[in-house]
Order: sequence, then C-alpha cells, then structure tokens
Amino acid sequence: MLPLVIPFPNIDPAIFTLDLGGFQFSLRWYALAYIGGLVLGWRLMVWLMRRPALWPHNRSPMRTEEPEEMLTWMVLGVVLGGRLGFVLFYNPSYYAQNPLEIIQVWQGGMSFHGGFLGVIVATLLFTRAKGIPLWQASDAVALATPTGLLFGRLANFINGELYGRATDVWWAMQFPTIAPNGARDWTNLTEPRHPSQLYEAFLEGLVLFVVMWVIAVRGGLKRPGLMVGIFFFGYGLSRFVVEFFRQWDAQLSEMVAAYGITMGQILSLPMILIGLVLIANALRRPAVA
Repeated sequence: MLPLVIPFPNIDPAIFTLDLGGFQFSLRWYALAYIGGLVLGWRLMVWLMRRPALWPHNRSPMRTEEPEEMLTWMVLGVVLGGRLGFVLFYNPSYYAQNPLEIIQVWQGGMSFHGGFLGVIVATLLFTRAKGIPLWQASDAVALATPTGLLFGRLANFINGELYGRATDVWWAMQFPTIAPNGARDWTNLTEPRHPSQLYEAFLEGLVLFVVMWVIAVRGGLKRPGLMVGIFFFGYGLSRFVVEFFRQWDAQLSEMVAAYGITMGQILSLPMILIGLVLIANALRRPAVA
C-alpha cells in the first residue's frame, strides 16, 4: 500500500526572469535566501551593538557602523569558502578534470561547512584589521547565522533539491526529478521521501536561533565564546541527526555503504567536539559583568 503523500508545492525556483536583449537574468529564491540571510544577520548584529548592557563591561565590541563593513567580508567568506568546500569535500576528482567549472557558482554546488570555514577566516581577518575583540565579535556572528540557515534550507526545499531518503511516513513527499538541463521534471516524480530540507530549516534555523538568543539576552554574551560554542555544538548535532534522513550524495554513496557514515556527519563531528570545548571553557570562567 502506498503511503499518504503530501503534494510538493510547485513554486518556480526563479522569482522573476528578465529578457535583456537575448540575455536572460533570473532572480532565484536561492540567491534571495543568501542575500536575505546576510542582510538580516547584519541588522541583528547592529541591534546587538546598540545594547551595550548585554556585553562584558557594558561595552559593545563594535561601533554600529562596523557590522555593515563586516558584511562585505562575510559575503566573500561565504561564497569562496562555500564553493571551495563543495569542490574539495564532495567531488574533488570531477573538478580536477574540469577546473573551469569551479568558478561556475551559478550552476549550483555550495558546502555549508566550507562557507562556515570562510566566515571564520573572514572574521579573524576583519577583527584583526579593526582591533575588535575576536570572541565577542564571533559571538555576534554566531547569533546572526541561524537565520541564514533557515532561509537557505527553505530555498533548498523550493528548488526540490537535497531531499531525504525514501520513507513511508505520512508526511512523505514526492519531489520532481531534475532533468539534464537543470529543469524540474514533473512527469517523473521520486518515490515518497523525507522533506529533510524542512527538518534542517527547523533544527539548524528556527530552534537554534531561539535557543541562542534566549541564552544571549539572559547573560550569555557576558561569557565570551559561549555563543560560538553553542552554535558549533547545535549546528553539528542538528546536521548529524538530519543526515540519517537526507539522501546520500551520489558521489559518496560507496563511502556511506562501506562505513555507514556520510560526509555531512564526518564534517559535523569536529564541530560538535569543538562546540563542547568552547562551552566548557566559557562556563569555567566567571561571567564578565
């Protein structure tokens, strides 16, 4: 008996398309998710900087105009790190044979873990250049990140990509397959699968955002590094759990079959361990009033 299946919403991945004299420009939900996540993260950081009472010594680590400057560094870190992470972590042999495709970001292929490493490097360089306390600035960046994850996973869902494994749960969905030209093929649907993009949006985005902000406004920012630790641990744990429901990456299926663990889980384990160490260190020190 077929399970009860929820219809997958037919939302066009392109919000609009303009024909500019033979050249077509499309604004896609995925691009808007990146833009929206970065802009909202910037505004959240400005909000934090305007509340010095939340920070050690009742002094904000940055001036209110500095998060906007930091945004440019974050964009470069996310794009460069995300693309290079996808190339190196998920399909290095293919890109070694097709190096020109590495720069074709518009064709898709971004790694969160790579983008996250890019953000770390950008934060290190920016704080050093500006003389800003590293851990306090990093706490602000960590607090602003879950909203971007939420938007990004919702965009993955709209695109019908990164769906989950086959299942018979009542909320399973049938996704359109992706044709060779990148279009969604509605005449050839997948078997019922977990909408794992929504699981990630809920855990990595909404739940992590609420938990971190509740702790932050109740004194968490008085312990430098605590928010970073909670983010590392919370994201790593969420991603590790959801990987049990996500479809394996095609190029990694042999590794998963051999070892029973996905690349997403391998990359998440160090995040969990680093998060626990940072949380322990932050809690071991007294809060800075």
